[in-house]
Amino acid sequence: MEGNNQTMSIKFFLMGFSNHPHLQPLFFAIFFLIFIVALLGNTVITTIIATDSRLHTPMYFFLINLSILDICCTITAIPKILQIILSEDKTISYNGCMAQLCLFTSALSTELLLLTVMAYDRYVAICIPLHYTTIMSKRTCILLAAVVWLLGFMNSMMHTSLMLRLKFCEHNVLNHFFCEIPPLLKVACSDTYINNVVVIMADVVLGMVCFLLTVISYNYIISAILKIRSAEKKMKAFSTCASHLTVVSLYYGGVIYTYVRPAFGNDLEADKVMSAVYAIASPMLNPIIYSLRNKEVINALRKLVGRNVISQKCIFTKIVTFLNIL
Repeated sequence: MEGNNQTMSIKFFLMGFSNHPHLQPLFFAIFFLIFIVALLGNTVITTIIATDSRLHTPMYFFLINLSILDICCTITAIPKILQIILSEDKTISYNGCMAQLCLFTSALSTELLLLTVMAYDRYVAICIPLHYTTIMSKRTCILLAAVVWLLGFMNSMMHTSLMLRLKFCEHNVLNHFFCEIPPLLKVACSDTYINNVVVIMADVVLGMVCFLLTVISYNYIISAILKIRSAEKKMKAFSTCASHLTVVSLYYGGVIYTYVRPAFGNDLEADKVMSAVYAIASPMLNPIIYSLRNKEVINALRKLVGRNVISQKCIFTKIVTFLNIL
């Protein structure tokens, strides 16, 4: 009971962008816009793929998983950011901070693994096209997705359980806008050696290994595309990979900078900016990147919108007819 009472009294003060008080209204407007676009965009992508049978392929199955993860990141981080910008109360409870850390770390590690699986899917589609349907069967895709989600959750639970073992003072100032591993370790009042070792191990296993596997996959993909003689087929192959490659570059850039670079120095403002790239901007940009560069998604969206317009017209016609009868 004494331990529970102690943790309940612990508060974390999130500085956010309080160093620029005159820009708070602008920050609120930007983050609110990002929140709406990310939530709406990923929901639309998920709805389009789920309702259009032509998009029921492995690539779009993994894209749905990516959209769900982006929604999780958005809901986990941005509402609290909006609160600390708008309100004078910029604190978060110990339990709330640990919950946010667990959810965000789970989504982050799962997305790293998922992007690697998506790179493998593109490798099979372009380098081994004749065996694509056999290798990337429905059962295999579901198994890969389940493994990715499970490993991401296990990684999160490992980091969260180690964080729960640390002692914190009653009032802790986090020079950040949400609870993440690096800023929390900086304010811990007990030894963080084990936590740092586990973070480095996770960086190597999840970050570096996934990154290398993705790079290897795209080396084979690019080599295979360059061997295609038809310019039209070559452009089509490039277009199927361009969206994923853009997302991978954006995401890995932010993650590597935040989790690997601290070993070589600290720049707190730069850390916050890079965290915002993969935690906030990436979920907003992903549906835009995939939809704008993908004709199949655009056509499916037009079909869905057209179907809704027709159904609304039918409902309106029935209402008018009913009123005329009355």
